[in-house]
Amino acid sequence: MDFSLIVLVVIITALAFDFTNGFHDTANAMATSIATGALKPKVAVGISAVLNLVGAFLSVEVAKTISSGIVDDAKITPVVIFAGLVGAIVWNLVTWLLGLPSSSSHALFGGLIGATWIAAGGDAVHFAAVVQKVLIPALASPLVAGVVALVGTFIVYRVTERARQDVVGKTFKTGQVLSASLVSLAHGTNDAQKTMGVITLTLISSGTLAAGSGPPIWVVLCAGTAIALGTYLGGWRIIQTMGKKLTEIQTPQGFAAETSAAAVILASSHLGFALSTTHVCSGGIIGSGVGRKLAEVRWGVAGKMVIAWALTLPAAAIVGALAASISTKGSLGTVLVGVAGVVIAAGIYVLSKRNPVHPDSISEPEPVVPATV
Repeated sequence: MDFSLIVLVVIITALAFDFTNGFHDTANAMATSIATGALKPKVAVGISAVLNLVGAFLSVEVAKTISSGIVDDAKITPVVIFAGLVGAIVWNLVTWLLGLPSSSSHALFGGLIGATWIAAGGDAVHFAAVVQKVLIPALASPLVAGVVALVGTFIVYRVTERARQDVVGKTFKTGQVLSASLVSLAHGTNDAQKTMGVITLTLISSGTLAAGSGPPIWVVLCAGTAIALGTYLGGWRIIQTMGKKLTEIQTPQGFAAETSAAAVILASSHLGFALSTTHVCSGGIIGSGVGRKLAEVRWGVAGKMVIAWALTLPAAAIVGALAASISTKGSLGTVLVGVAGVVIAAGIYVLSKRNPVHPDSISEPEPVVPATV
């Protein structure tokens, strides 16, 4: 296969992953606002899409972590990156079908690590950086967001306990529009950069860019556009899980959950931590449920999510490793992996039509009950 052609194929595949990342993670920013009725579903995903695009231009620190921190760019080829992307896309689509808010970020890391390990050996994976930049933030971020949301929710209900509940609801609905928008902006600064990093890594491994280079502006624009388009499509299955199935959400809770998540994501983006926005936002929602007295947190659903989180990186790594073992055999192997990926994606889409989830089915807000602490 012509080398320049495989680079083009990898870039297109990376943008396809970015697109799945967008509709997989729409729930992170907008699930609580839709659940409380602060925003209509289509309006919510439209706002989120625009702000994801804007956020993509605000920072490149996470992109640099991906392009030069996780794997050795001197020991891999675009074919290896292609295999890793296939692993990430397959896992994203499987968890979307199941309505599980797993981490698109960890799917990407797992796919790249598995493919690199098989193709170039364990020495080509920077495990110290994986632990520092990926695993530690994965464990800490949902806990931090959860605690901040818990405290914030408790304070909000304590301060407003004597206020008229219709005024409280209206005020925090407005607040939710702002806080959800901030999460969308933060999501763009973190998740869109991961695809920028992958494309930059591809350009470095092919010799197009020098080692250590940041993403060119056209890469930033393409990645931001792809994740914005995916976001606008709306991942209604996962929005339903995060907005309806984790806990009962009232407007003050939604505001606390979104604000805490945005703060954690923006801080991490500034530090170059490629964390999972899904973990952060889920932690914030659970924390807001714990912070409001009498709110039911459905720990069974939360447990399934945690299992999915734990499986994401190794599962994507296995698929990425399998794809790399085939695609590195030559042009025919690369074509076979590409065809297999398309067939699997089409099959998942067909299966999703058996149990469709539409915006109308998740747009009814939870009934308002008196605020308690």
